[in-house]
Amino acid sequence: MRKKIVAGNWKMNLNLQEGVALAKELNEALAADKPNCGVVICTPFIHLASVAQVINQDVIGLGAENCADKEKGAFTGEVSAEMVKSTGAQYVILGHSERREYYKETPEILKEKVLLALKNGLKVIFCIGETLEEREANKQNEVVKAELEGSVFNLSEEDFRKIVIAYEPIWAIGTGKTATAEQAEEIHAYIRSIVADKYGKAVAEDTSILYGGSCKASNAPELFAKPDIDGGLIGGASLKCADFKGIIDAWK
Repeated sequence: MRKKIVAGNWKMNLNLQEGVALAKELNEALAADKPNCGVVICTPFIHLASVAQVINQDVIGLGAENCADKEKGAFTGEVSAEMVKSTGAQYVILGHSERREYYKETPEILKEKVLLALKNGLKVIFCIGETLEEREANKQNEVVKAELEGSVFNLSEEDFRKIVIAYEPIWAIGTGKTATAEQAEEIHAYIRSIVADKYGKAVAEDTSILYGGSCKASNAPELFAKPDIDGGLIGGASLKCADFKGIIDAWK
């Protein structure tokens, strides 16, 4: 059975003290009321080591929002996959549309990041998705296929099994627009079909594909009810315990 996952992406929010307080609050809430899915929080780099101390990783997994495409060395300001792993993190988000757009991360750069993350024992939440223009031109399928081919379809089957895919329609991130459950299911099913073409049906059936893009407690049950949607990558709604738990509870 493939894993159901709700992952929070805090982005550049919350100072260290606020982040630790939220992690503690989430840990208490989920320890008291066990979730019916895997839960992960992906925090800014400086929070990782402190948050690792206050959560029970049997209840909440910990992840970074990025890592470097180089192993180590004279790369001032960068944080390597090995450093991320050493904090106690288990996951890393790679390929987020904000990184692709604002920081010009190319498929080649992301390919390097994925390899280094896997080499250091991190599981990768790999983001793909199309812009509004691409969706309106009905190009969403070729866009997500190219993004997978560019950065993760080079992996062995064994390594690909450590990838969680997050489909994020860029036009629905932080805009309040959400893909309808039907639109989301359609592209999730397509993504699963191209994974099957590449790695076979068994791998495709085991691959978790999360939906990201203005997912909240009110629309999560409808999205999560679809057969090819295995959870969510949650932005803004992951910054408050009650909001995030409302989405997690959609699996109950």
